[in-house]
Amino acid sequence: MNDHDADPSGLRFRRPTESDHARIVGLVDEWWGGRRMSGLLQRLWFQHFTGTSWIAEDGEGELLGFLVGFISPDDPETGYVHMIASNPNRRRHGLGAALYARFFEDVGSRGVRRVKAITWPGNRVSVAFHRSIGFRLDDGPETQNLYGSPAYPDYDGDGEDRVVFVRKLDPAR
Repeated sequence: MNDHDADPSGLRFRRPTESDHARIVGLVDEWWGGRRMSGLLQRLWFQHFTGTSWIAEDGEGELLGFLVGFISPDDPETGYVHMIASNPNRRRHGLGAALYARFFEDVGSRGVRRVKAITWPGNRVSVAFHRSIGFRLDDGPETQNLYGSPAYPDYDGDGEDRVVFVRKLDPAR
């Protein structure tokens, strides 16, 4: 898959560049329903993690979605998706799954055998989406049932509970 692939639906997929930072940061809070997410997307993500991240645009270059991910330097068999988002008007049409598919192919070809991601347990849309594309919810001994999902209380600090998703990749990749 090259960096400027188009798929049959007319979407164009490419790698992010540093110049995409301002455009994405300007939209992400709105796409997340007003939650303040832009602070999680510092410029460094668009400088140092572009080789495993993706942007989806329409034929006119309108941003429709993105995925920022990387391979763990401490565990090269683990990939991690830092953030995925899509334009709310384009959801439920396979865009998020297509972004993840590109990430799985990227990291799987480099020896990654599992991909992890997290979300707030009250984000039922994210939990359902990740389950629909083959992630399982980590239900380790420290998890509690929060908002109907096994989650780690205080995972990212006081009151910052998280569901941890894990998806194994096909070793044939």
